[in-house]
Amino acid sequence: MTTATEEISQMKTMVKNFIDHEVDLYAQQIEEEDRIPDHLIDKAKELGLFGISIPEEYGGIGLSTTAKSVVLEQLGRTHNGYVSLISAHTGIGSTGLVKLGSEELKHKYLPAMAAGEKIGCFALSEPGAGSDATNLSTTAVKEGKQWVLNGTKHFITNAPIADLFTVFAVTDKEKGAKGGITAFLIEKDFPGLIIGAQDKKMGLRGSYTAQVILEDCEVPEENVIGEVGMGYISALRILGEGRVGLAARSVGSSDKLIEMSRDYANERVQFGKPIASNQGIQWMLADMATETEAARQLTRMAAQMIDEEKKAIKEASMAKLYATDVFNKVADQAVQIHGGMGYVAEYPVERYYRDARITKIYEGTNEIQRMIVARHILEGK
Repeated sequence: MTTATEEISQMKTMVKNFIDHEVDLYAQQIEEEDRIPDHLIDKAKELGLFGISIPEEYGGIGLSTTAKSVVLEQLGRTHNGYVSLISAHTGIGSTGLVKLGSEELKHKYLPAMAAGEKIGCFALSEPGAGSDATNLSTTAVKEGKQWVLNGTKHFITNAPIADLFTVFAVTDKEKGAKGGITAFLIEKDFPGLIIGAQDKKMGLRGSYTAQVILEDCEVPEENVIGEVGMGYISALRILGEGRVGLAARSVGSSDKLIEMSRDYANERVQFGKPIASNQGIQWMLADMATETEAARQLTRMAAQMIDEEKKAIKEASMAKLYATDVFNKVADQAVQIHGGMGYVAEYPVERYYRDARITKIYEGTNEIQRMIVARHILEGK
């Protein structure tokens, strides 16, 4: 009988081989065309990658948070636009439905999401409510057996290609975040849902974001996710797992950067010897590897706590904060090791350097993560 540990190891090997020997071959093409080839998406569906968060009873693989973090590490080894499409779907794009949705909603939507036939996204941020997610202006008013939503969400990953939107709106202004925000599952064809122009970004090419505009958008009452009024609490729970996933991706990207930097340092000759023989380069590599391993262990700890159904708000924030800071530092050092070559598109470290920057901003800025961690420390939690 195969143990859970052996299954995770097999999944890790399978995904790593797929990423290293198939996806990475097209990384430069994705960057140049700002588009992910269809066959790479089809292969991800075939491998079950769109269903790693969805229980087997609904057609998914149903990985634990710990196992999922191992898979996301491997996905992080390649083009970040590719992993962003998949992780936004398997993370915050579907977690709310899996954890809080009714059985009716789960059976209706999850099988298609697990197969990658329907792509999910998470619509919380607004022009006036980014880090302050309690300051939502999007409203939902009950009219008969449906809710009518009005408002604008922005920077929504997967919005241009999504079929299903987890949307948060104010249902009781007086209660606000404490009982007045509700989560809804909205289909792309519901009347009143409009997708804005695709954002032009610094990085993450192949991963699309846009505004989601709600103009008298009609949503059936059965499409409420969780309880009416408990949407903000739901959002925190969803984001907690999402932050662990982002941390895992960042660790994988750091691993890849370290490997590329090691190989370049061994190959690049200056003053008659490889630059790897220089102590300055060696110490950079040592720091990159040490901090990446620390980020990995912090991420695994947070994931395990979630699997054990322990409160992991602080630990998830610590993992996201530290792993993304490390990713940015490792990317910077990788460019430095590559010298002038690290600044040109001929070498992928330039792409990782640009793609790393957003990780300190989305799914809760690192400043917000520090505030969360500090609050828990001060409250003795």
